[in-house]
Amino acid sequence: MSLHLYDTSARAVREFVPVEAGRASIYLCGATVQAPPHIGHIRSGVNFDVLRRWLMRSGYEVTFCRNVTDIDDKIIRVSAEGGVPWFVVAERNQRAFTWAYDTLGCLPPTAEPRATGHVPEMIVLMERLIERGHAYASGGDVYFDVMSYADHYGKLSNQKPENMRAAADTDDESCKRDPRDFALWKGAKPGEPTWPTPWGPGRPGWHLECSAMATKYLGPTFDIHGGGIDLIFPHHENEIAQSQAAGDGFARYWMHNGMLKIGAEKMSKSLGNSLLIPEMVQKVRPVELRYYLAAPHYRSSIEYSEEALQEAAAAYQRIEGFVTRAAEVIHDVDADAPLPQAFVEALNDDLGTPQALAVVHEVVREGNVALAHGDKEAVARLLAETQNMLDVLGLDPRSAQWRSAGSDLKPVVDALVKVALEQRQAARARKDYAAADAIRDQLAAAGVTVEDTPHGARWELSR
Repeated sequence: MSLHLYDTSARAVREFVPVEAGRASIYLCGATVQAPPHIGHIRSGVNFDVLRRWLMRSGYEVTFCRNVTDIDDKIIRVSAEGGVPWFVVAERNQRAFTWAYDTLGCLPPTAEPRATGHVPEMIVLMERLIERGHAYASGGDVYFDVMSYADHYGKLSNQKPENMRAAADTDDESCKRDPRDFALWKGAKPGEPTWPTPWGPGRPGWHLECSAMATKYLGPTFDIHGGGIDLIFPHHENEIAQSQAAGDGFARYWMHNGMLKIGAEKMSKSLGNSLLIPEMVQKVRPVELRYYLAAPHYRSSIEYSEEALQEAAAAYQRIEGFVTRAAEVIHDVDADAPLPQAFVEALNDDLGTPQALAVVHEVVREGNVALAHGDKEAVARLLAETQNMLDVLGLDPRSAQWRSAGSDLKPVVDALVKVALEQRQAARARKDYAAADAIRDQLAAAGVTVEDTPHGARWELSR
């Protein structure tokens, strides 16, 4: 089975056929950097990182573009409330997003353009739209004329223009021909940053920037446009309208990840229930948080709970435990070993990570049995399969990403545990089992699990 993906615009699963054979292009709506990220934001990054890794594993050369919205109404409001320049707000929060993506093992994007760096491209796009009769300048603003594109507008979100409400993106609706028209460019206001245009100084509208940046880096027609399901309308609907009305083919597939919720509410800054990434990686390790976010199907909603988070961490630790024990027996892993067919079929079926992880756990169970029976040939095969599957998911505990996590303290921990285990072994040798058990209990209380094996005692950090 070849790769099939759910296309929001078709409301169906479609076979993935790229614009150019052997190459795949992805544009992901990234951060609006008015605040640091919570796990709802980073879920999107993890989901599309898995897609990118799977495309790469499938033999595609992938160009991955993830934008940064570094100017908009929210950033200006935070700037005013905090008494700091808007670019300071944007810069510090972009750094927080970059740290979060890196911490959770997301590969760096091929390009990460900022909105403020692409005003010339936006001006060209507006000129094209005005020339074609799909946009107009009014009072220093520039608007997209929705009714000029009425035959197509609303298809992504499955709406009809006559049933849509006003765009509500201006203080003066009298500037518009129709309340549903949306702002491409906002005229200058006192205290706000501005850039010069043929229609006067101002700043970008939210939707315009993504069309300009996507086509600059990926071309007028590209493969996949991604983002959260909350962006379908109006943001992605408006991107399609302004891009195709200007003559670009734009995205061939639209993919949207589900929301992460607390109770019945979408996680958002405005609700005050954000779970920020620095806080989350104190509860579980970053790799365990990645597992938690990647394990559900990308289109499903996640109902956050501490219990579910800890269950995900425990599930990952079971996988990690096998990999660690098997690697003590098998030192050279075949990185080219074929992936289990069931794993391939799961990911080719609209990126089915729940089914793919079920295959991982099944292979791990087989691996543990092989370890117990001392079947090194089977252990070698199953370890290779496990690590190759985990590599696709960005979860391999022996990868450079996760082996280096906490590496600053590892030599110290290694040395201290080694001393404790030597003392325990000495106690066992003199048959002082009470002292040996006491050392083991003290290590357990400190979060170190000790396992006695035919090759001697081995240990690992536990939570």
